[in-house]
Amino acid sequence: MKRRKFLTSLGVLLISTALKVKAKIISGGMPWVPHTVKPPTPVVPGDWQFFTPKEVSTIEAIADRIIPADDLSIGGKEAGCALFLDRQLAGDYGKAVRVYRLGPFVENGLPQAGPQYKDVPAERYRLGLASINDIAAAKYQGKQFSDLTAEQQDSLLEKIESGVIPLSGVNGQLFFDQLVQNMREGYFADPIYGGNKDMAGWKMLGFPGAQYDFRDVIDERGKALNIEPVSMVSNNNKVSS
Repeated sequence: MKRRKFLTSLGVLLISTALKVKAKIISGGMPWVPHTVKPPTPVVPGDWQFFTPKEVSTIEAIADRIIPADDLSIGGKEAGCALFLDRQLAGDYGKAVRVYRLGPFVENGLPQAGPQYKDVPAERYRLGLASINDIAAAKYQGKQFSDLTAEQQDSLLEKIESGVIPLSGVNGQLFFDQLVQNMREGYFADPIYGGNKDMAGWKMLGFPGAQYDFRDVIDERGKALNIEPVSMVSNNNKVSS
C-alpha cells in the first residue's frame, strides 16, 4: 500500500471512530470519589531492609557530606535519605527490575546513551560502600568512613569523584554520581517514601507538594504564596479519617 493511501485510510478510520464516541460534559469541578486510588504504603522507620549496620553508618555519613545541614535546612542524614535509599535498594530499584540488562554493554559508549551496567544498584552499593570503608581504613589507621572528620570524608569523596582514588569492583566516578542522585531523590521525594523528613526539602524550595489544585491562587501570579506543602502521607491520613 502506498504511503499516501495508507495515511488517508488511517485518517478516515480515526475520524469515524471519534464520531462513534459519546462525549460526556462535566461542569462544576472534576468529580472525585475517595479511595479510588491507593497511594503507596508509607515507609515506617524500623529495621533496615537492605543496609547492614556498618553500611548504615557509612551511608548516613555520606548523606551528610553530600547534603550538609546549614542555615537553610537539615542535612541528608536527618532528612532520612538513608532510610529512603534502604527501601529503594530492597525493592525493584535495587534489582533494576525496569532496566534493560541483556547487553551488550559498552563501557565507553555514546554520552547520550548514559552509563551501562552489568550489575544492579543493590550489588553496586554493596561493593561501593565496602570499598569506601576499605580505603578509609587503609588511609586513616583502620578507621571506618563514618569515624573520619568531615574534612577527611570530603577529601576522600572528592578523590573518588575525580577518579584519583578508584573503587574496587565498581566505577568510582559513576558510583559517586549515583550517590548524589539518590541523595537528591531522598531529600526531595514525597515523605511517603521515607525521606524528606517533615517536608524539609520542599519547605526550603517553597514547593507546595501534592496539592489537589491551585484554583484559589491561580490569579495570584508573581506573588509569594507561602503555601504549606502537603505530602501523600498527610493526604492519605485525611482521606482515611
